[in-house]
Amino acid sequence: MKKKILIVGGVAGGASAAARLRRYSEEDEIIMFEKGPHVSFSNCSLPYHLSGLIENADDLVLMNPELFLSQYNIEARVNNEVISINKEEKYVTVKNVLTSETYDETYDKLILSPGARPIVPRIPGIESVKVYTVRNVVDIDNLNNAVKNTDTKNISVIGGGFIGVEVAENLRHAGYNVSLVEGTEQILRPFDYDMVQIFHKEIYDKGINLIVGDKVERFEENQVVLSSGKSLKADVVVMAIGVSPETSLAKDAGLEIGITGAISVDKNYKTSDDNIYAIGDSIEIYNKLTHAKSKLSLAGPALKQARAVADNINNRNTINSGYIGSSAIKVFDYNGASTGLNESLIKVLDLKINYDIVRIIPSDIVGIMPDASPIHFKLLYEVPTGKILGAQAIGKGDVTKRIDLIASVIKFDGTLEDLKDLELSYAPPFSTAKDAVNFAGYVGSNLLNKDYRQVNVDKVRELVENNACIIDVREKYEYEDGHIKGAVNIPLSELRKRTDEIPKDKDVYIHCRSGQRSYNAILALQNLGYDNLYNIAGSYLGLSFYEYFNDKAGNRASILTEYNFI
Repeated sequence: MKKKILIVGGVAGGASAAARLRRYSEEDEIIMFEKGPHVSFSNCSLPYHLSGLIENADDLVLMNPELFLSQYNIEARVNNEVISINKEEKYVTVKNVLTSETYDETYDKLILSPGARPIVPRIPGIESVKVYTVRNVVDIDNLNNAVKNTDTKNISVIGGGFIGVEVAENLRHAGYNVSLVEGTEQILRPFDYDMVQIFHKEIYDKGINLIVGDKVERFEENQVVLSSGKSLKADVVVMAIGVSPETSLAKDAGLEIGITGAISVDKNYKTSDDNIYAIGDSIEIYNKLTHAKSKLSLAGPALKQARAVADNINNRNTINSGYIGSSAIKVFDYNGASTGLNESLIKVLDLKINYDIVRIIPSDIVGIMPDASPIHFKLLYEVPTGKILGAQAIGKGDVTKRIDLIASVIKFDGTLEDLKDLELSYAPPFSTAKDAVNFAGYVGSNLLNKDYRQVNVDKVRELVENNACIIDVREKYEYEDGHIKGAVNIPLSELRKRTDEIPKDKDVYIHCRSGQRSYNAILALQNLGYDNLYNIAGSYLGLSFYEYFNDKAGNRASILTEYNFI
């Protein structure tokens, strides 16, 4: 039977749902409404227009109404805003934003994909500065024109999430003086504090004025004034502190809103009304790991939801196993990716999970290859089951491959043993024979079996301040190039001959460059009767990255004689 299906919102979720619906039926009437002038644009690519990497704003638009009609027989009505829903009589009221005329359109099924809106708080003096947001093609075009067609030199980006960081990076590439302000202690919350310091360093080194732990208190003419009293020159301000689900249409229609403030949906993304579905940034999802409802503003899940809705409307079975939240970002020369839980989220949500971490820094490809570089890899697993909970990876090479593997293992309820057993493709230009993912499984299994103990790099400063016994097992020339203040150098090559220098009556903390040699040292010493040893996970390389930004930005005395980043 022919159906009439209306879709509110024509970007990722809405456009994908429309295309999937058409593949089911040539008879159904499908109309998609978008209040802006564009449908099916690449909103994740918006910041790259600012640097010129994507030269023309029009290139961000993937489809237009004419193509939708000719290729899919889908009517895409741009500049048409759905302003109300009458769910009892099954029609929507639409406003043409160009003419202000309104009209009604009936439906059999309605799909809501309105997305989310940028949060712009009413900070005192906000009218004194030129404020922009980044949510669609019009927004990015307006911002780009504003900075390029005026004498703008100083730009402040407020908010250190994905959009804020990407906007700051691309504006810096374009040659502007950029300040990036984040009110909490770190940017990019999908990464733990110890891992994100790599990005803090990279942003700082690339000339962005990165300010963390300091909030905007007020604006003055062409200035941003922070809670600390610090003042920033700002010809332009970009607000990127986050987004809020666009739920006004659903609320006004009497649809159920969930505990997160987003639209409540069932496993098939059906709302509290049997004929209305909702997808994308506007809904709340089930988190597979926390077993709670949450919000997730990512394109991948929106596309999955779109497909599921189209299937359900056409009486096909759908499976909703929940979401774990996988994401990636490029920050200048470094790539980052994360999936699942991190330590910060476990603590914030007060999850009653007994977990431990793996912190390793293997090479991304065979070390003798000219473009080989370290991968900073952190894995969380449950104790005692070994179940994988989440992972983060940062490096100059391919980190997304590794995190995608972890995400797949999590989705199938995998464990450390599964990571060890994965058979992965290998060639020197692509990976190592024992890939970082396998390596994490090996290390995690050793920790779970209590083969040795560890402390993370975030504990080392306290150890130094308390005059703990720290032994550096790198070679002498490495030690002389930079070491932890107070650490004793006993190279692994000399260890067995110098055991009399290693105390047994107090805790001893051992490190090398990345953790491999120190692990071997600990196993050798344990076989010789030592039971007071801890490996410093991340070792000197991880510690250098962890300490650097806070030392430089905070004028703090370093616990290292020199940093090492290679």
